[in-house]
Amino acid sequence: MQFKRVVVTGIGTVNPLGNNVADFFAALDEGKSVASPITRFECSLFKTRFACQVSDFDMTAHGFTVKEAKINDRYSQLALVAAQEAVADCGMDLEKVNKDRIGVVVSSGVGGLESTLTEAEDYVPAEGPRYSPFLIPKIITDIAAGHISIKYGFRGPNFALTAACSTSAVSIAIGAQLIQTGKADAMVVGGAEAPIWDAGVGGFNSMRALSTRNDEPQKASRPFDKGRDGFVMAEGAGVLMLEEYDHAVARGARIYAELIGVGLSGDAYHFTAPDPNGVGAAMCMKLALEDAGIAPADVDYINTHGTSTHHGDIAEVRAIKEVFGSQAGNIAITSTKSMTGHLLGAAGAVEAIACIHSLRDGIIPPTINFEEEDPDIDYSLGFVFNKAAHRKVNIAMSNSFGFGGHNACLILKNL
Repeated sequence: MQFKRVVVTGIGTVNPLGNNVADFFAALDEGKSVASPITRFECSLFKTRFACQVSDFDMTAHGFTVKEAKINDRYSQLALVAAQEAVADCGMDLEKVNKDRIGVVVSSGVGGLESTLTEAEDYVPAEGPRYSPFLIPKIITDIAAGHISIKYGFRGPNFALTAACSTSAVSIAIGAQLIQTGKADAMVVGGAEAPIWDAGVGGFNSMRALSTRNDEPQKASRPFDKGRDGFVMAEGAGVLMLEEYDHAVARGARIYAELIGVGLSGDAYHFTAPDPNGVGAAMCMKLALEDAGIAPADVDYINTHGTSTHHGDIAEVRAIKEVFGSQAGNIAITSTKSMTGHLLGAAGAVEAIACIHSLRDGIIPPTINFEEEDPDIDYSLGFVFNKAAHRKVNIAMSNSFGFGGHNACLILKNL
């Protein structure tokens, strides 16, 4: 079978750095963090009392009705707004395309956490159940994809998947494969997450996964820095319109990039900790390079998973060294989670969009908050710290790794 080419023709996001793509890119270039005290719930007794929250978000301000807001959990609201931007951005005439050939894979790692917990907390056993009829459809991880499909009448493949913090990257990969194999002409892909609620923060706190730098939250996410003490939780959504190349060209679409390579692997090591030598991570990068038909030296930029956790950052650096060898010093390497925080299941899609910014505009967003070298990390790699770099980027790689050992790697290229 001759696989079809897959290109990106639309992008949309709502995340802590911006409620649209333009604001997101501007904040990346500025190299700033918006981590701040949590306002979504009372957290004064929690070990971590800050996060990267989406500010000034109201679904109805984006043309959705009050009813639509009411029947959607926050994660799904974020997904719908990001999808709306991506669909509009692609410039597709929805009256002329075959909607039977357009699908949706927009996913979430957790789903409707806030709705689940709020309803559970309101239940009083002695008074009997009083659950909302909207509860189940609000909390399931595939409902955002369903709502997007309904809104636009897209009747192609429609589902969601869960792969922890690799969720949206895997969604992009699977959506691309559906186009490559001729099952769809276009796919709306990505992910959304809204985990900033008491059990979300408390659960990660109990694992000692979150930073507790409460006195200076904007400096808390510091990937590859010796002083890192955990990741900073974030919320948001990232959505891309993937399209078969000839289909996009035939309608005169603007093409952001071509998705040329995908790699998926498993660590088979531990349910939360990464393989310390990055074996699974290295495998998925190698598979992506093979799928793209390129050499390690062809990669210009790597947007790392880079969560600011002790073991995770070390394992990823070891994996990059294993894959790229002496070439690793020539590749720009950063973690945008230093600015956005960790969007969990939505991270991969948001970071793929960040890669598109680098490809299109020649700007490498920095890893901010770097102050001190860690003796366990090799700094001969091409890290870009604290200030954005300006250079030509022709090929960009985006890494996503998740609990359960789920690894995903995407490679995007300028046309």
